[in-house]
Amino acid sequence: MSDFDITITGLHVHPVKSCAGVSLSEVLLIETGFEFDRAWMVVDAGGGFLSQRELPRMALVATELRHSELVLRAPGMLALHLALDTVETPTRVRVWNDEVAAYDMGDLAAQWFSDFLRQPLRLVRFDPEHRRLSSRAWTGPLEAENAFSDGFPILVVSQASLDELNARLAAKDRPPVAMQRFRPNLVLTGLDAHGEDHLDEIAFDTAEGAVRLKLVKPCPRCPIPNVDPATGVPGTEPGDTLAGYRADARVGGAITFGMNAVIVEGIECVLRVGQAGGASIRF
Repeated sequence: MSDFDITITGLHVHPVKSCAGVSLSEVLLIETGFEFDRAWMVVDAGGGFLSQRELPRMALVATELRHSELVLRAPGMLALHLALDTVETPTRVRVWNDEVAAYDMGDLAAQWFSDFLRQPLRLVRFDPEHRRLSSRAWTGPLEAENAFSDGFPILVVSQASLDELNARLAAKDRPPVAMQRFRPNLVLTGLDAHGEDHLDEIAFDTAEGAVRLKLVKPCPRCPIPNVDPATGVPGTEPGDTLAGYRADARVGGAITFGMNAVIVEGIECVLRVGQAGGASIRF
């Protein structure tokens, strides 16, 4: 029995880690979260990942998922088309403290990113045979697989949380920010502002079967939400405003927005915008 009725109002996939995401009407749930989410990643010559923390212009790389290809666009660049079923050389790369198996996407993709971001870079794709797991300190007995996400397969945010932030920004005569700043996968209505902080599980009955997601860890926020996705220029908001009311003792007082979730049930099910479900409170 659910404590709250919820509805999916947004489904977002970020194919290339730290580049712009794409909003979809439906997504397939796979072992690592949403299909194609953080499946590709930009790395330096040593195989270490790069993000908007170091290269805020990554926000300007737009992504589009077509039937058989990923299309990347950026200001001043011709579109880069990558076949979804093609990779090149096996390699090893680093994402945070994890060394993982991946595939290099070839010289054309490497040159494209190197030209736009103005330093030598490579593009890699996650090897689906590699098992990269979330921290068991947060998932307990569940083994939650990830691709190139920061550490958990799915990020959940309620629309009310963004509405609350924008009300606080308006009170300071600051412009509103869009949900894309926070790069969630799953956006919900039916909750109060930051009601996701207190949930245990959310569940949906899809056409393919039951989906259950367990919310396990608040999402600490780095400076990436301060990067304007329209310009790629970093600022100080909304971080300054969030710092005034979003310190979370569960993660050492870090500023949080949204909850990281893991999959309990529902691999190969499809989530759809407008899907109704239920949420249970953590006791």
